[in-house]
Amino acid sequence: MSVHFDLADWPGEPAAVVVALRADGPEKLAQWGPLDQPREWASVSKLAVAYAAACAVSRGDIRLSVAAGPPGSSLEHLLAHASGLGLEESSATSPVGSRRVYSNVGIDIAAATCAGTEAVGEWLNEGVFAPLAMAASLRGRASSGVVGSVDDLVLLGLAWLRATGLTPSVHQGFTTPAFASLDGVVPGWGRWSPCEWGLGPEIKGSKTHWMGTLASPLSYGHFGMSGALLLIDPLRSVLVAATSTVDFGPWARKLWSQWIDQAIVLADA
Repeated sequence: MSVHFDLADWPGEPAAVVVALRADGPEKLAQWGPLDQPREWASVSKLAVAYAAACAVSRGDIRLSVAAGPPGSSLEHLLAHASGLGLEESSATSPVGSRRVYSNVGIDIAAATCAGTEAVGEWLNEGVFAPLAMAASLRGRASSGVVGSVDDLVLLGLAWLRATGLTPSVHQGFTTPAFASLDGVVPGWGRWSPCEWGLGPEIKGSKTHWMGTLASPLSYGHFGMSGALLLIDPLRSVLVAATSTVDFGPWARKLWSQWIDQAIVLADA
């Protein structure tokens, strides 16, 4: 069966891959562009922060209930964008646990809370990049400052799929909806009710947006304003990763859903 997989309409020089996790290891189903070229991940960085936090919780180094952020908020609230903090506001814009308010500063605070006295870049390197043999690094704030290749995204996605270093309960807690009834806005894609989100990863749930229409509702991941994305479908044990040389814009709103659906059809072939 021949399945169409084409990024020719993407502007710039995209790089992308579709990988299935088989019993004998990962299998690359399709690829496009320079997979080893380091590029900005923007908000896909949040998946690295979340993974490092999940590892720390699994080890018992920190608890999700630890107070962090505005009064009444915890690490769990911050990771789930339920702390009440705005996109960049360092004080609450709504009551804790009342809405899904996407917050860069909330993820920065979560990373700093987990890192403690250690520099956040070192914490990420020791908790994620080095153990997973990634060449990625943090070159800015935790919520958006990771620079890495598609190959690095694959290593991170496979770790999420395999639950590497995570207890089953922690893995489930991070990759299924937290504070599940909350409404909210996915930046660039509008308001959703509910707006399903895990502890770091966005959950597809009932949404029909950048994750396409064919990925399972259990799918999770993140996209970034740099044009990068990582989607993980645990039902199929498949991941889709991409970076771009052109920032997110109308082109992505038009093409991403179609392309993700292509990738899922390819995985199902």
